[in-house]
Amino acid sequence: MSIEKLFKGINAINVGIEMFKDDVVRQGAAAVHLDWRPPGGGKPAVIAALDALADPVLARRIEAANADAVRRILQAHPVLVGFGRAIDVVPGMTKTTILHAGPPITWERMNGAMKGAVTGALVFEGLARDIEHAKEVAASGAITFSPCHEHDCVGSMAGVTSASMYMHIVKNKTHGNVAFTNLSEQMAKILRMGANDESVIARLNWMRDVLGPMLAAAMKRAGEIDLRLLLSQALHMGDECHNRNQAGTCLLIQALTPHILETDFPVEQKRQVFDFVASSDYFSGPTWMALCKCALDAAHGVPYSTIVTTMCRNGVEFGIRVSGMAGHTWFTGPAQKVIGPLFAGYKPEDSGLDIGDSAITETYGIGGFAMAAAPAIVALVGGTIDEAVGFSIKMGEITTTENPNVTIPLLSFKGVATGIDIRKVMQSGILPVINTAIAHKEPGIGMIGAGITYPPTDCFEKAVVAFAQKFGTAD
Repeated sequence: MSIEKLFKGINAINVGIEMFKDDVVRQGAAAVHLDWRPPGGGKPAVIAALDALADPVLARRIEAANADAVRRILQAHPVLVGFGRAIDVVPGMTKTTILHAGPPITWERMNGAMKGAVTGALVFEGLARDIEHAKEVAASGAITFSPCHEHDCVGSMAGVTSASMYMHIVKNKTHGNVAFTNLSEQMAKILRMGANDESVIARLNWMRDVLGPMLAAAMKRAGEIDLRLLLSQALHMGDECHNRNQAGTCLLIQALTPHILETDFPVEQKRQVFDFVASSDYFSGPTWMALCKCALDAAHGVPYSTIVTTMCRNGVEFGIRVSGMAGHTWFTGPAQKVIGPLFAGYKPEDSGLDIGDSAITETYGIGGFAMAAAPAIVALVGGTIDEAVGFSIKMGEITTTENPNVTIPLLSFKGVATGIDIRKVMQSGILPVINTAIAHKEPGIGMIGAGITYPPTDCFEKAVVAFAQKFGTAD
């Protein structure tokens, strides 16, 4: 009997290695591939933890807690209320404090981009004469390094934030908490990407002396700007509000412009500000990060909740926080590579590992989770439109609900997937998708591309096991 006859009439479902499905199809049979992985990656400790969390009594407590946590996220109403210097508004900030992206890390362990940003910030603050001196200062013990997330902040890429930098001040009108993030330097050769030459420092000086004070004065006149409304509009206009911000930036500067014009700053400086905003669409990128941080912090600390409230990276480690583990309890794993197009002249081996607090956008449900709203993003991060749409659909398998405040027109105005559940991640093997920029692995260079990445499974494995140990034996 021929192989073709042997396979005639077969309708196969393939589980495991996908090439087996391709072999069946080549013989003329129908076959589909089931993307399935064993729960917990097949690891006994993780499977045991998942079993413990599936106990009916505990499971009901978890579901109730998750409903509460997600309700807090959905009901959060973040508004922009001002801008101010970090030393004046950020909890715990001092003149010798440097905040950074991701979970805690020491100077010695920082990667190239973060070291480049730290040394540049020390020169900017007048704490070092030059970059070489800044390396000595950073290693001296005189500087306090701390995660942005532990100070109600978020920071793009290296996330380096110092005392004189101006910050967004975003308030949650529903729950009263406040979140902060620094201003966008725009793109490419900038501090947050690890660049630190004289042009970078000069731009930071101008942002401190002109841009920040002007935005602060404008917001005193504006009172507040409804960021949740602007976010919803931006997604309807083709942004995903992590790496594509064309619409969001137009909407934000549109809201700010009348108030900027009413400030007492010289016309020349106002023109500088408008030219700066026009130089890149990323002006509003940090704004959405602060919105997401503000909403998610309201859901942190709900006992028994398995909802992820933080995802971030420092270029060495990826870290998550879970609502039910109150305070600054971090679950970490190795930072991953980012796969995507690179700028001309750069090779994959030039790339640093995944870095930045901007994954707070995916934690909330936009960015990589909302790529179906922004199919044009594939021109920057790679892939196809079908893949972009598929990401938005697939993320629904590891989340708790949809956000009716932020919807995707292409998916019949389906709300973005919201409330990542560590149990669902470990049961399904599906990891949250993140789209992000790529910084050079060496300090002083900056952005060299953008692409797609995922967290390491280690974060979620550790979180599930720790959660089971804490709550699995509770009465």
